[in-house]
Amino acid sequence: MVNLPAHGHMTDSQDTDGSRTLPSLVRFGRGLMALAVLAFLLAACGASSGDDEEQMPTVASGTGVETAAEKDLAPNFTFTLYQGEGELGASELDLAQLRGEPVVLNFWAGLCPPCRAEMPDLQIFYEQFKGRATLIGIDIGQFTGLGTQKDAKELLEDLGITYPAGYTDDSSVVKKFKVLGMPTTVFIRADGTIFKKWSGALNEETLAKQTNAMLAE
Repeated sequence: MVNLPAHGHMTDSQDTDGSRTLPSLVRFGRGLMALAVLAFLLAACGASSGDDEEQMPTVASGTGVETAAEKDLAPNFTFTLYQGEGELGASELDLAQLRGEPVVLNFWAGLCPPCRAEMPDLQIFYEQFKGRATLIGIDIGQFTGLGTQKDAKELLEDLGITYPAGYTDDSSVVKKFKVLGMPTTVFIRADGTIFKKWSGALNEETLAKQTNAMLAE
């Protein structure tokens, strides 16, 4: 950490009319130059030296952080389903194979309390929007320290969740989707581009609102 110099303690002598002496002005000028250099260094240090998304995701239990709409394609990755093979047509799929219908992609984990809390709302959303948007939950507990595949499957069973859910062995999804909090939900347009991302637990009302906004474009 770079400490800024303290201000308000200059002790230079002044002329009788109140103006600063030449040595004082010289030192004052040098001080301004030093501050300018310091400002430059702080700006340089503030620039990211790496990807912020490489940080370990944290459990997000608040109301969520909504990002602005993006036009980039959602990064592709392969996943294996715990359930929902009949609905999606296979047990192993790529995200890109789901293009043609809007997708609500939910990253979760078996030992993530906010993930557990939002799952009943996701189930209600799934039943209401089936046929209009594809909901899929992807377990990334193995990358976040929030549970194993066994924990994830037990959570699905405990809550009676029936929407498609599975896991991925691709650890790069954490970085590619900028998953900084758990759970994280990504709303993806039918053409595969990202509409919005939400960090933190969602309720059914917010899920419906965001999905309807995506469908109305």
